[in-house]
Amino acid sequence: MERPTRRRTMTSIVTILALSCLGPVLASAAPAAASSPTGFYLSIGASESVGVQPTALHPRGQVTNEGYTNDVTNMLSSQGVNVNLVELGCPGESTASTISGLDHCYHASDSQLSDAVAFLRAHTNDPGLVTVDLGFNDLRPCIAQEFADPSCVGTQLALVRDNLETILSKLVAAAGPKVTIVGLNHDNPFLADAVNHTHDLNFAADSTSAIDALNTTLSDVYASYAIPVANVASAYANALATPTRLAHVGWVPLDVQRACTWTWMCRSGAYGPNIHPNDTGYAAMARAVVLALPPRFFAAFSSPSS
Repeated sequence: MERPTRRRTMTSIVTILALSCLGPVLASAAPAAASSPTGFYLSIGASESVGVQPTALHPRGQVTNEGYTNDVTNMLSSQGVNVNLVELGCPGESTASTISGLDHCYHASDSQLSDAVAFLRAHTNDPGLVTVDLGFNDLRPCIAQEFADPSCVGTQLALVRDNLETILSKLVAAAGPKVTIVGLNHDNPFLADAVNHTHDLNFAADSTSAIDALNTTLSDVYASYAIPVANVASAYANALATPTRLAHVGWVPLDVQRACTWTWMCRSGAYGPNIHPNDTGYAAMARAVVLALPPRFFAAFSSPSS
């Protein structure tokens, strides 16, 4: 059965400002518990931030409503925290194109960052969550053709650091006092290459070093802004070699097993290999986001609506 999908429209600054006027209407249409305000969940990032997965219609991947942002929204709802999900993410987005708008979703005068800043300014008094899921696509050109280029990795990580600092400085300045920002680090789907097609253990190890370096860079930048990090790498057991049985393969390290079973990387045929998470992988990412939420996030939703 084909995976359900949703039509997604990139939000312009004009649309964001219009939505801010509809805030009370949206909140009254789908209220949280009587004592809790309805807030927002603003998702910033690349393909994973909009739930890209292979589908029958688009085997190489398309936006779905079964990504981690949808799971986070549902998990929060189960805890009595209701948020309206706003996804600004663009498949293929890098930290550079997030700023410039030079991508297939935005234009130079209307970037993902500028729309995010406009949204936050329009919702300055509302409680909300912002997730930032960037960096992987900056590094991806360095991990290609079954080869990880250390020189490329170093150059790109310097750019990630500078660009992410620019992005976070603008988001923090625009966010209201009831907004919590959470960053995500990254799993390593290329670990699946240890058992998939090439059986290339060297490439799997080299890609792990590159992803670990990326996650260290991300952690450093987020920490400098006191922003908590959703530890997706830990959820996926990055670099954890506990022997685990993988169907049709045998015993493999736990991180390889999860790369195979939580993404589409070990799928053959039209749906694979594909680096994106499946439903299980996205649910794990969502749990990492919710676990990273500090008490102040829930406190922002504890006061009665005015």
